[in-house]
Amino acid sequence: MESPDILARIEHDLSVSDDAMRSIPAGSTAAGPEPFGPLIDAYTRADAIADGTLVAVPEPIAREAGLRAPVAITRAAWTDCVEWSDRDSNRQTPQDEEGRLWDVLFMTAFAARRYTRTPFPVELYRVPRGGRARTAQPIELTCRFHQGDGGEPVITISLPDED
Repeated sequence: MESPDILARIEHDLSVSDDAMRSIPAGSTAAGPEPFGPLIDAYTRADAIADGTLVAVPEPIAREAGLRAPVAITRAAWTDCVEWSDRDSNRQTPQDEEGRLWDVLFMTAFAARRYTRTPFPVELYRVPRGGRARTAQPIELTCRFHQGDGGEPVITISLPDED
């Protein structure tokens, strides 16, 4: 049952016609601002970056690639598409992490110009890590524009099967 003050606000709002649908603002119930009870636990974007589940991209390189909001890449996508060592260069083909990161960010910015909805696919080529491949192979990533911990716009890049 709604609290009387909420019902009073709805029923006495003269700017709303008598036949208009009535609604209660999100988060406003008789139970207070937490409609499902007290918050037990929250795992934030900052927590995910701190524990390594997400890798924060340095702001200057993201901006240079054309991405204006803070960018993070899931650990799995980072490992597959960005991570590269001298050993990988010696075994496979000369590359570095900065160049691989640039490829991911640039192709994400390019894809963002093509799509109007989020999430959207990001197609790129990368040399798979940890094997004997020397030529780039296609991979599809997923990009989401969404709200961060404080409601600010953020970007998350992941493998397609990750949430």
